[in-house]
Amino acid sequence: MWKKPEEENSELPAQRSNKSPIEQLKEKAVIGPSIKIKGELTGEEDLMIQGRVEGRIELKKNNVTVGKHGSVQADIYGKIISIEGEVKGNLFGEEKIIVRKSGTVRGNMTAPRVNLEDGARFKGAIDMESKEGGKKPPLEEASIGPRSTPSQLEPSSVPKEEHAKNTPPNKEHRVSVKADTPRA
Repeated sequence: MWKKPEEENSELPAQRSNKSPIEQLKEKAVIGPSIKIKGELTGEEDLMIQGRVEGRIELKKNNVTVGKHGSVQADIYGKIISIEGEVKGNLFGEEKIIVRKSGTVRGNMTAPRVNLEDGARFKGAIDMESKEGGKKPPLEEASIGPRSTPSQLEPSSVPKEEHAKNTPPNKEHRVSVKADTPRA
């Protein structure tokens, strides 16, 4: 009496999808390792880059993946951006940016969520402020704790030349992230 008809239960998850695996593969464009493109890339499908691209990539409603052999000198706009190869340019992810272990990024990243895998290389700035979250107060206005007085913020008595000697040069760093570390 309470059982669902046999027809509904016999469907496999793969059969429930509206698109066949071949149709899903067709919707992902691939720039192969021997291809080099200069200019602006736009479209309405996911993109895998294994070759070289210079210019601008704008696929805001689709996923963009730079494969291990991919090399990009462009700003990338995408829904989810995944980097396994090399990118020199700014990344703008609508949902998320992922820099894989083999990935290198030299540029700024802007997305609500950013994931840097252990061993990923990155040089630039990260902006994770969500568009939907509204305007947040600047850091100095946020109530984090007791404020410092201007006299506490004065530079130390160390001469500038000595300070410059002890400061490491601005260079690329390898990132090490522990996923199980609790956040404050």
